[in-house]
Amino acid sequence: TTVTLDAVDLQWAIILQIFMLIWYSPVEHLTVRNLTFRGPLEELTEYAFQPLLSSVEQLISLDGSMKALTLEHVRNKVYYFNQEILYRQFSEMNIANLTIADAYMPHMLCPNRTSSFQCLNFSHNALTDELFQNCGTLVDLKLLILQKNKFESLRKVSFMTSRMKSLTYLDMSNNLLRHDGAGVQCQWAESLAELDLSSNQLVDAVFECLPANVQKLSLRNNQISNVPSGVAELKSLEELNLALNRLADLPGCGGFTSLQFLNVEMNSILTPSADFFQSCPRVRELQAGHNPFQCSCELQAFIRLERRSGGKLFGWPAAYVCEYPEGLRGTELKDFHLSPLACNTTLLLVTALLLT
Repeated sequence: TTVTLDAVDLQWAIILQIFMLIWYSPVEHLTVRNLTFRGPLEELTEYAFQPLLSSVEQLISLDGSMKALTLEHVRNKVYYFNQEILYRQFSEMNIANLTIADAYMPHMLCPNRTSSFQCLNFSHNALTDELFQNCGTLVDLKLLILQKNKFESLRKVSFMTSRMKSLTYLDMSNNLLRHDGAGVQCQWAESLAELDLSSNQLVDAVFECLPANVQKLSLRNNQISNVPSGVAELKSLEELNLALNRLADLPGCGGFTSLQFLNVEMNSILTPSADFFQSCPRVRELQAGHNPFQCSCELQAFIRLERRSGGKLFGWPAAYVCEYPEGLRGTELKDFHLSPLACNTTLLLVTALLLT
């Protein structure tokens, strides 16, 4: 039921014949890695190419055994043929799962008829914002993975999903995504529950363009400095990853009333707010380690918070270390103590007056 081919370097006509042979077999999962297809060129003119693919087009419309096709590390040594003919064959495949990864693929066509695709993985290609725009045939698609491509507009990505009625998971990590806000409307699939936007170029305005029903959201490794209050009403959001951004403090939970897990590691937080768990009562785990903590009187309240939180601070104590002042650098927060006199200005003044 499973076949894997590795280091395939053949003429495209022969590769097609292999695909056809496997398609008629009981094989359900076909994986081809390190695939190189080549000419000769005279066999791949559009005129000669079309008869080869017409038989494949009839074949892939049948209900065969094939459920998943994976092509990884694909190299094309044929430069003079109509690539849309090739894209059309893949877009019309009657299978549940299709992966074409690391293939320098610049585009993929929307299927002409209602598609059986449930999972599409086009990671590490050259796809842009024009992918699947106004595409209404991917109604059964549940998982869409588009990491490591060249998407730039978060708004266009949202409209790409708007007609995917079954989409629950979308991975847009490691792209070039931006969102400037300024009243720009976004329209996401209502079914979208998990969204990965990590390693892009997003700033605070991203919170104006997020799916309303999202439950797990990753904004790791962007350029977010603040979570605006009153902008995003994400009442279903349970997990939020804001690690590797530019936050100066812990965000509140005004718009995230269901939040249970928050990651703000590796930001620019010097003195975290001590009232975090009071404003976010449902949070069961806070990951706030590996920040440049400034060990001063203000930090004492946060240290006391750890004792009262009942182990909700993930990574405590090893990940919570003083960065400033220089004399305390490397000291774990659990070992940092100042006397009540040093941190209470009123008490200090009274003591000074009494001594005087």
